[in-house]
Amino acid sequence: MVLRWSPDPRCVAYARLELRKALADWGLSVLEDSAVLILSELLSNAGLHARVTPEQTIETRYFRSSGALRIEVHDGSPDRPQPRTPDADAPDGRGLLLVDALADEWGVAERVGPGKVVWASLSVPLVRLSGRDRS
Repeated sequence: MVLRWSPDPRCVAYARLELRKALADWGLSVLEDSAVLILSELLSNAGLHARVTPEQTIETRYFRSSGALRIEVHDGSPDRPQPRTPDADAPDGRGLLLVDALADEWGVAERVGPGKVVWASLSVPLVRLSGRDRS
């Protein structure tokens, strides 16, 4: 699923809604809390830092595979995001630390055309059965 967004911060809420719908359709609602937070952070970063012109938009792409989800945010800036140590008094700077904590893995890659893609992947957690549930 590919969706295009302006850098307007209000687009983040719409993108979260679309991701929730996709997760429900794919039977991956168990990933919703982490996936929505990851998407929010990546899309907010792109909106703040990407070079977006009227001809360029920010794109989100969601991919499902067996028991996993990949979230991608494409933007026109070649600058790669770097996790930073947050200042206790600063209201920002924790986004990529959250992504790192929630995602199984994440990274930055080249893309066709100008800019980059920042991606994160999540796997469906394995359900651990108690001794009583095993037969």
